[in-house]
Amino acid sequence: MDIGQIVGLMRDGVWHVFILCAPILGAALIIGLIVAIFQATTSIQEQTLTFLPKMLVILAAIALLGNWMFAVMRDYAVNLFNMIPSLAQ
Repeated sequence: MDIGQIVGLMRDGVWHVFILCAPILGAALIIGLIVAIFQATTSIQEQTLTFLPKMLVILAAIALLGNWMFAVMRDYAVNLFNMIPSLAQ
């Protein structure tokens, strides 16, 4: 295995992490922005107000996208395990 293959594996791993985290972080960002705008317009400055909506949205996003996220992780892991015999040579 040469350095190019190692760099490719690391790049693919980082890319998969980005793809799997982006929808969850995007949902948290959007709900955080909505709550922040609500706080600014109503002059409510409670720090804990953003916690519950973000937690609920993140849990809902994981519930909705969990099957897809698991499939992506499974395919990547199977691909890595299938590469093991070629790495032993």
